Amino acid sequence: MKKLLFIFNPYAGKAQIKSKLLQIVDIMVKGGFEVTIYPTQAKEDALKIVKDRAGEFDLIVCSGGDGTLDEAVTGMMLSEKKVPLGYIPAGSTNDFANSLKIPKDMAKAAVIAVSGKKFACDVGKFNEDSFIYVAAFGIFTAVSYKTSQKWKNILGHAAYFLEGVKSLTDITSYRIRVECAGKTIEDEFIYGMITNSNSVGGFKNMTGKNVLLDDGKFEVTLIRMPKNFGELNAILGSLTKLIDNTDLIYSFKCSNIRFISGKEVPWTLDGEFGGSHREVEIWNIHRALEIMVRKK
Repeated sequence: MKKLLFIFNPYAGKAQIKSKLLQIVDIMVKGGFEVTIYPTQAKEDALKIVKDRAGEFDLIVCSGGDGTLDEAVTGMMLSEKKVPLGYIPAGSTNDFANSLKIPKDMAKAAVIAVSGKKFACDVGKFNEDSFIYVAAFGIFTAVSYKTSQKWKNILGHAAYFLEGVKSLTDITSYRIRVECAGKTIEDEFIYGMITNSNSVGGFKNMTGKNVLLDDGKFEVTLIRMPKNFGELNAILGSLTKLIDNTDLIYSFKCSNIRFISGKEVPWTLDGEFGGSHREVEIWNIHRALEIMVRKK
């Protein structure tokens, strides 16, 4: 029989996997796999076991939130042998699962994980770390995970923005030089995100239009520090209407980008703290990882 390693975070998404575990394992066995089960015990557990043991299995399936997926991806990128990765979303946001059209229903996601098709997607390299769908800094890096789904549904992108901007005096900005494709931008930024996803923080289309997860390019969004509430409203209007009609927001695609700052800037990778850095270089590793997705 083919061998499958099933790694899951037992506490993700209000521990909903506890009531689904037997059904999920049964689906895996019926799919022709001998299943090894590993509930994570601590932070970076998934990373370590995937890195150390990926070569022993034909398929690895992880279940949890975006953080668990990020650990599994990072572990796979560090592993000597790359094997396909299945994902059963169990978190509260599940941005990358939404981009891959993996359903929230855990049993349906399990079927896709063991019997779907392989999709070779891009992976981000962030200095010595990896990320699967977003590297970000600035005002929204925590806000997107705190804003309630109710307000997201009612106000859309406006909730995201208003939750972060209580007043102009609350905003922290960073003087950063950005180098990409032979061009240089130097400005005062309140937010930046480098993405390979259709949604961030549960907001669909936040990353722009015509997003492809396997084109070797990231979508980059950089927001300048507003000088007054008029500029703040212009940024809000642009984000809400998805119309690039302000020079306060830089939006472009790239495969390699570098950030240089005079002071340390805290970053998040896939919603988890990615450290504080003065210099960051990000590469798109084209089609570096096979993830199981739904067959057409």
